[in-house]
Amino acid sequence: MLKKLMILTMLAMPMVVDAAPKNKKKEEPVVHLTDEQIYEELKKLAMVFEVARDNFVEEADEKKMLEAAMNGMLGALDPHSSYLSADDFKEFNDKSHGEFGGLGIQITSDRGAVRVISPIDDTPADKAGIKAGDYITHIDGEQVFDLTLNQAVKKMKGRPGTKVKLTIISDGEEKNLTLKRAIIKVESVKHDVKTMADADPDDKDTPKIGYIRISDFGVTTARDLKKAITELEKKKVAGYVLDVRNNPGGYLTAAIDVSDAFLDGGEIVSTRGKDKADIERNFAKPGDLTNGKPVVVLINHGSASASEIVAGAIQDNGRGLVMGSQSFGKGSVQQQKPLGDGTAIHITIARYYTPSGRSIQNEGITPDVEVLHSKVEVLEKKESMYSEASFKNSLKNDQAKKKDKKKTDDDDAESDEKTEELTDEEKDALDYQLQRAMDMVIAMSKMQSRANVSPTDALADDKSKAENNSKADKK
Repeated sequence: MLKKLMILTMLAMPMVVDAAPKNKKKEEPVVHLTDEQIYEELKKLAMVFEVARDNFVEEADEKKMLEAAMNGMLGALDPHSSYLSADDFKEFNDKSHGEFGGLGIQITSDRGAVRVISPIDDTPADKAGIKAGDYITHIDGEQVFDLTLNQAVKKMKGRPGTKVKLTIISDGEEKNLTLKRAIIKVESVKHDVKTMADADPDDKDTPKIGYIRISDFGVTTARDLKKAITELEKKKVAGYVLDVRNNPGGYLTAAIDVSDAFLDGGEIVSTRGKDKADIERNFAKPGDLTNGKPVVVLINHGSASASEIVAGAIQDNGRGLVMGSQSFGKGSVQQQKPLGDGTAIHITIARYYTPSGRSIQNEGITPDVEVLHSKVEVLEKKESMYSEASFKNSLKNDQAKKKDKKKTDDDDAESDEKTEELTDEEKDALDYQLQRAMDMVIAMSKMQSRANVSPTDALADDKSKAENNSKADKK
């Protein structure tokens, strides 16, 4: 019955799992019970229920007890499997379809605590400054330690416009925040044309970079991505930055379709179930929507599951570069199996592997170029650097374009401390990882046009030469 009731496979919100220690003993093989032994254990379970219900000091809530038993049973398998009540299942589907009520925050369980995976873009949680890695300790003054995820989520949900108080631990400091609940409409894909922070906007030769931000992988993500690429291609961008930082995942099918948009062929991902012969491989169809232009994928520790599939597919196929920091490391696939009465089981059914056969479970995707989140501080001024041009009688460049100097001495005294009411351009300038990704796209585009070869091949050749030169210098 359950097999007939399967719905779309998803890569669910990740749970934090401690990496296995190197000296961990080899796990003992599972000893299966006989049908008779299973029957006896089930009889014991029923007996425990009856004794607890009849002897507990207060009136027992039978439904709560049974749901807890089912949750405990599934939770013993792995951190991602759980029982979904009718309300939980409905909420799960609402989230997957892009609209739900709450604070706009993705959370997970971390050894009994509630940890933030990431805030959703432009939501109350995001605007309040909640960050990936923060811990929530209290909701409306009530301690949340050892609450299930569903219980914590329910405490933060409520009628739009009402307020909720959160106590969080962020960067070692305790903070009390008051947030106003809202209807959360997830805009999965955003796009824009960007230029470098110090570029001249009036210069026609200034490289345009297609910036695509994917905040989660929902049912409309692939469609919205294709629309974004079409619009950006019309604006003749030199290349693309695909930003999946703090993206906790979503539909497996969406991750496959997003990867396919940037690939002209090759494997995207394979999933492998309990049976060793149960392997399903997904391949890209002919037709790269970006026409082979350079692609840089931005990831960080908040990039999980579906985000890691996309990064791994582009990385292993040599289609582009992955930049940022090590990703989350969730390499398993979950599926919802409805039970026919509005409830469901959310259970891990497979592991997934990148095209080269890598499992990222507990390890994550390692970026080709590590760029940690940093604060930018300008130490020199573009127009006042000491150079040949500073000599009084230096020869002029006969091909130099006339520059309209609009800066005054007052600009030099402008404070760099101002962070309130920043424009999008100013926010981009403060995003060190994004600036470096844009640098890389421009460099790859230039190498591609000069050498008329794949940008990643040209970059690999250039990197090899640099390493050889470095070795020679050391000698």
